Amino acid sequence: MRRTLWAGVGPVAAAALVVTAANIRLWMVSSGHRSGLAAAPSVPVVIVPGARVAPDGAPMAYLRGRLDVAIELLRAGKVCEILVSGDAAGTSGDEIASMTNYLADHGVDPAVVRSDGEGLSTRATCRRAKTIFGIDRAIIVTQYRHLPRAVALCRAAGIDADGVVAYCDCRRTTMVRNNIRELLAAPKAVAALIWR
Repeated sequence: MRRTLWAGVGPVAAAALVVTAANIRLWMVSSGHRSGLAAAPSVPVVIVPGARVAPDGAPMAYLRGRLDVAIELLRAGKVCEILVSGDAAGTSGDEIASMTNYLADHGVDPAVVRSDGEGLSTRATCRRAKTIFGIDRAIIVTQYRHLPRAVALCRAAGIDADGVVAYCDCRRTTMVRNNIRELLAAPKAVAALIWR
């Protein structure tokens, strides 16, 4: 029985070690490239990764927090353009339409907003920002737990990227769920850094 117990514990411990090591690696790669709004550098563009939208098409709390910071960066003169990147045909709705409408409703000139409706993952967002939109220097704005992965993937894609922490007026359950998701996504991101 003891042998059976250890046989089950071994793989779980190994998986926990891999997840922990991957998260530490992402924190190290993005170290010195994460900040709050006030300490953000001046760059040409801010990248806003998509997130879930409400049934009425409005951005939900995670996405709204990202967009609000992007607007503040634009108004502070820290960026000249906003690239919104997400799934234009997502199961939760059109992330691009949601983001562009929100920005327009908050006084952002549509002429400074570019859209990528095929940013289906953080990695795709970063790679497409570089290869399709020719972005070499940017801020990526997202929530605290997502920021190390987002910065690391953008830098691996060839963008001199810094990350700025987005707001999150979120329910506790949403934060817990998304934080767990981020912890578990780290090994795949580290693999992408190694085999890019």
